[in-house]
Amino acid sequence: MDLHFNQVLAHFPLLAAGFMLTVQLSLSAIILGGSLGLLAAMYRSMAPRAISWPVDVYVELIRNTPFLVQLYIIFFGLPSMGFRLDAWQAGLLAMTINLGAYSTEIFRAGIESIHRTQLEAGAALALTRLQIFRRIVLKPAVGRIWPSLASQFILLMLTSSVCSFVSVEELSGAANTIQSATFRSLETYFIAGVMYLGLAIAMKAFLFWLGGLLFTNRVKRAPAVPVSGPLS
Repeated sequence: MDLHFNQVLAHFPLLAAGFMLTVQLSLSAIILGGSLGLLAAMYRSMAPRAISWPVDVYVELIRNTPFLVQLYIIFFGLPSMGFRLDAWQAGLLAMTINLGAYSTEIFRAGIESIHRTQLEAGAALALTRLQIFRRIVLKPAVGRIWPSLASQFILLMLTSSVCSFVSVEELSGAANTIQSATFRSLETYFIAGVMYLGLAIAMKAFLFWLGGLLFTNRVKRAPAVPVSGPLS
């Protein structure tokens, strides 16, 4: 079997542009979807059960339907209701909504891991529920679920490849275009796979570093005081 990577590498600028679009799309969706998930989890933890049910419906609906179906509904369905989005906007909206639902559950787990006595201590200090959440709950909760949240961010980046189904020219879309032009499927998708792998490893390393920077206990220990021996 002959491999001709040079034919694919001749189109490398197109792959590079798709790679950068994948990074841009993923980063935007991580910021927006993570914020949406945090707000939804915060609302569900603070609001009475009787009025927090819309969040439960949203989470169950998104987590139990395929991302491709959600993308098609946004890209093909919304225009029939008068909301017209281009492919990039539809992909970003679908990824944001999808991550928002999954991150809601992750944030919820972190919030529920905070011991009730800490909340009661905040209430005893006359803090409002919002102040308790911001000053007592938020940082330790996010620190405990950071590995799961980081994994979800990486999965979202990989899921961005589905956006090529609606003509978003991200990395997979660029690979499809090159494959159609060169008919070198193995070489094209091998290179695209290596680029996805490199991006995933880089994201993992960065998120691990960021988690250590934000959530590692940096309180320095007091120097040990030498204990005197028995008096002679």
